[in-house]
Amino acid sequence: MSAATTDQSTAEVTINGTVREFDGPPHTNALDFLRGQGLTGAKEGCAEGECGACAIMVARPDESGGTRWTSVNSCLLPAAALDGGEVVTSEGLADGDSVHPVQEEMAVRGGSQCGYCTPGFISSMAAEYYRPDRCEDGFDLHSLSGNLCRCTGYRPIRDAANALGQPAADDPLAARRDRPAPSARATDYQRADTATGTIGRYRRPSTLAEAASILSSDPEVTVVAGATDWGVEVNIKGARGKNILAVDRIEEMRGIRRTESFVELGASHTLSELERELSGSIPLLSKLFPQFASRLIRNGATIGGNLGTGSPIGDTPPALLALEAELVLTSVRGPRTVALADYFTGYRQTVREVDELITAIRIPLPLSPLTSFQKIAKRRFDDISSVAIGYAVDIQDGVIAKARIGLGGVAATPLRATATEALLEGRPWTLETVHAAAETLAAEGTPMDDHRASAKYRTAMLRSSLERFYAEQLGHPAVTSKEVQ
Repeated sequence: MSAATTDQSTAEVTINGTVREFDGPPHTNALDFLRGQGLTGAKEGCAEGECGACAIMVARPDESGGTRWTSVNSCLLPAAALDGGEVVTSEGLADGDSVHPVQEEMAVRGGSQCGYCTPGFISSMAAEYYRPDRCEDGFDLHSLSGNLCRCTGYRPIRDAANALGQPAADDPLAARRDRPAPSARATDYQRADTATGTIGRYRRPSTLAEAASILSSDPEVTVVAGATDWGVEVNIKGARGKNILAVDRIEEMRGIRRTESFVELGASHTLSELERELSGSIPLLSKLFPQFASRLIRNGATIGGNLGTGSPIGDTPPALLALEAELVLTSVRGPRTVALADYFTGYRQTVREVDELITAIRIPLPLSPLTSFQKIAKRRFDDISSVAIGYAVDIQDGVIAKARIGLGGVAATPLRATATEALLEGRPWTLETVHAAAETLAAEGTPMDDHRASAKYRTAMLRSSLERFYAEQLGHPAVTSKEVQ
């Protein structure tokens, strides 16, 4: 372990090239730690990961073996999670008296007025500036989707982003990409909560066996990965975990494994890593990823964490249900596999035992060729869904051979629309079939009224969803003009 198991243990992190020690309570987020170090560019806006004013860059491993500068919300990330890592804040981008190209473009193009959000924009923009393949496909403006500005307006910010060239040959942050990222350090950090005096503990083991052992000995430990959910609980609700078990960098829970019968996704792989490394090989997930929160959130959030909360409005369950995914649950007793359709048992309740970790998600092969992910929300991006629907359908000779539909936001748990699936299978892929099945789909689940949508609205969205899916597929090669008449 990197720190002795005493209440005087510390964590070390390289910030803007200088090694600094963190010795605050384990629930302290990275934003408060950085501001306590006098680095006040990053700011708290929403404390929920929705505004991006707190954005910083961290050095993460790249699949090429080098380093990828990655923007994250520092208000959600535990400071102890930075132990052994490297961070660059907006203050660390300039080279002496010479401003960074991102800072210069933001200044000359009027990308800042009050300036509150500007350092966060600059950090997200700099992470995209250093993206290895940016020269091939240009600046991705969605990299800024998690950054909000209330006074400047987005046009000059967009102009600044699009004006950026490539990093100079002597750019030290660009050169840093060619060296490996810091290895995940095993951390055992303990410190007293200054308010209560209670000793808190943050542990990041290096192996799955260690993690399972910790969870077995203390089933009440709080498991975190990207902390995009837990961080909100800490900031908004004052949640405190006496013992934190971090599983974000355990190698056995990361990566993608392919066999002839399934694709296995590591539960601790972030959504951005999955999006990048799958490269469109699972089309339904490719349609999901851009609609999941923002790039800042996806850079931290893990697929296992999204499932682990048991939320009925998580975005990944509807898509994974349509894909007939299975979960690998691991404890000291070993792994077991559970179909995702059998995983949820009640509101935020699952079959996972208290000493089990979600270690992987398996998606069986072959994949159905017709897919869609529909997210109905008040905002197009960076929002929680009112209703989410995943489709995976196989059409053979104009007949529906297989239909799988996953639903979120219409019941106490995510669920499969089994009645609609049964009605569709074996029938011709026609508008008449779709109209008949749409009425059945509208009756699936038990939608409720809340601040996001009414039960009637959710029912209406289900009814129209299948027709929308049919319309999306009219140009697909699996559907001929004769079949859609």
